[in-house]
Amino acid sequence: MEAIYTCPMHPQIRQDHPGDCPICGMALEPVGGGGESPELKSMSLKFWVCVVLTIPVMAFQMWPDAFYRFGQLVLTTPVVFWGAYPFFEKGIKSFKSMNLNMFSLIAIGIGAAYLFSVIALLFPGLFPEAFKENGQVPLYFESAAVITTLVLLGQVLELKGREKTSGAIQKLLKRSAKTANKIENGEEKEIPIEEVQKGDLLKVRPGEKVPVDGEITEGQSELDESMMTGEPVPVEKSKGDKVVGGTINTTGSFVMKATKVGKETLLARIIQSVESAQQSKAPIQKVADTVSSYFVPAVIGVAILAFIGWSFFGPSPAISYAFISALSVLIIACPCALGLATPMSLTVGMGKGAENGILIKNGEALEGMEGIEIIAVDKTGTLTEGKPKVQKVYGTTSHDEDKLLALAASLEQESEHPLAKSIVKAAKEKELSLDKPESFKSIPGGGVEGKVKGNAVLIGKKELLKERDIRGIASIEKLAEEFEARGETVLFVAESEEVIGFVALSDPIKKTTPQAIKKLHERGLKIVMLTGDSEQAAKNVAETLNLDGYQARVTPDKKQDFVNRQKEKGHKIAMAGDGVNDAPALAAADIGIAMGEGTDVAIESADVALLKGDLMGISKAFSLSDKVMRNIRQNLFFAFIYNTLGVPIAAGVLYPFFGILLSPIFAAAAMSLSSVSVILNALRLKK
Repeated sequence: MEAIYTCPMHPQIRQDHPGDCPICGMALEPVGGGGESPELKSMSLKFWVCVVLTIPVMAFQMWPDAFYRFGQLVLTTPVVFWGAYPFFEKGIKSFKSMNLNMFSLIAIGIGAAYLFSVIALLFPGLFPEAFKENGQVPLYFESAAVITTLVLLGQVLELKGREKTSGAIQKLLKRSAKTANKIENGEEKEIPIEEVQKGDLLKVRPGEKVPVDGEITEGQSELDESMMTGEPVPVEKSKGDKVVGGTINTTGSFVMKATKVGKETLLARIIQSVESAQQSKAPIQKVADTVSSYFVPAVIGVAILAFIGWSFFGPSPAISYAFISALSVLIIACPCALGLATPMSLTVGMGKGAENGILIKNGEALEGMEGIEIIAVDKTGTLTEGKPKVQKVYGTTSHDEDKLLALAASLEQESEHPLAKSIVKAAKEKELSLDKPESFKSIPGGGVEGKVKGNAVLIGKKELLKERDIRGIASIEKLAEEFEARGETVLFVAESEEVIGFVALSDPIKKTTPQAIKKLHERGLKIVMLTGDSEQAAKNVAETLNLDGYQARVTPDKKQDFVNRQKEKGHKIAMAGDGVNDAPALAAADIGIAMGEGTDVAIESADVALLKGDLMGISKAFSLSDKVMRNIRQNLFFAFIYNTLGVPIAAGVLYPFFGILLSPIFAAAAMSLSSVSVILNALRLKK
């Protein structure tokens, strides 16, 4: 696949080869990063060579002899023409395209200092006495050399920082397996991951990475899925369970069937999602873009005014002061920090989110989370486990609990219904012996019936048993209603047309849900549950979790209606659902949050995708939004304040009061450090 190169400040610039951004002049980066860039190697070499040449130039500045003055020319020339060549190249391009940028100012500043010094050295007679100090025209070779060296240093530090900010993609890429153990004709063969096809049977041993997404067909193990969910505790997996490529097998061996390969795997989709998000813009970036578009022309205007002002009103030699102030204004007013403020924070923040199972679609979604007032959430799989569990088994005098559970599980093992699977699982956990049913029939919307050990068995809701005139319902009906009042589902069990007991099941609330609700409430968010479950079950969960409201027996289109009504009232609302059935509501909400489990996560269906269907993930997503937006505002504040204060000081506003006039050398150092400070601040998000 061909690499795509883009600009961190202007992600709309994309091309299939390295180069410079036509808008800001920065070196284009490969999407997703990819080791040390050629630009960094080149800048590093230029920097160290220029350091060696610049040190004697600074020393020669102290002696007025002709030998040392010509020595400055000899040493500065390669610094300017070789070391600063990239700056001149980018600066000239900026004037040709009229996309004035930081390199426009740097090129003018270095070029002016060097040319003035060359003319002053070779043709001193061209200058009036007003230009001279102690009979000689001042030289600014030192300024040209030092400014070039400091700008190169700033570029090296900036490029290294930018590499670190894109490290999340590299971490994700390293998590993918390189080979797979394919089983063919009963034999194992190691093949490159690119050769794996859908339907292939693959062997995964302890300590190995799962090669692609698939389903376990044989064996069981525990998998480290922290790369996907951010949770360090291994997850048990057995036959029929789905596994994700890139996760690590920790204990037993198993055989899996490949179901998704290449770009279809969850890891590949995560990488694509993070790449797209990191190259997006937050609305707050528009402020910086607008300011930057007017900034460079304004700086050139200020430099001209400073030169004129010092020429007429400055102390002797006025022209010398005028030149220094104009040069300082051009150098210090680099808009790079302003342009980097948002993209650097987005790159680091979204990469950090991906490491913790939080995928944010773009900068607009990240910023939009700040204004959310209401979160509408589904119940099953979001607030609750999404997997019913047997809470109570009650048997009549003729059947104790284990005997009743074994009988029910024997018949239900033929069913695919979630409740049936929960009953079978409960029996297996108690290591009960199950019989194979002689017949089995599913009753849509009611239950199941069949024969076990020659006896007719019926399992279902109370209404079904009453329709069949089953005897003995009244004797346990009141007890069953107590469980139903708590929102649990009660399945009656009858044998030979007589009730022998019931099984009560419920979908338990996730352990992390109460803590997550508390954290979201502390943010001032209102949480409303929208569920298709019964009124009693919904009420029980809402009261237990102290939710701000709930609606039961809600269909997907009704969820969308609820979202639209809240928006019509002027509320900012987020919707959290599974990303498939809740797609209309997710699309209608100001922020759609797709709650996922494993490969079922609907990354493309919402603004935010959580790889683990856990409400705590929503709390983490809002926390991430807070931290990234705070970081962006800090960067913008530093950049604005820096330029607001730096340009007037460079122009000389402090000189009449304190006798302070900023040297172009200090201006160059300050300019470089401003960009580096923005990157270092963004890197704090890694913690």
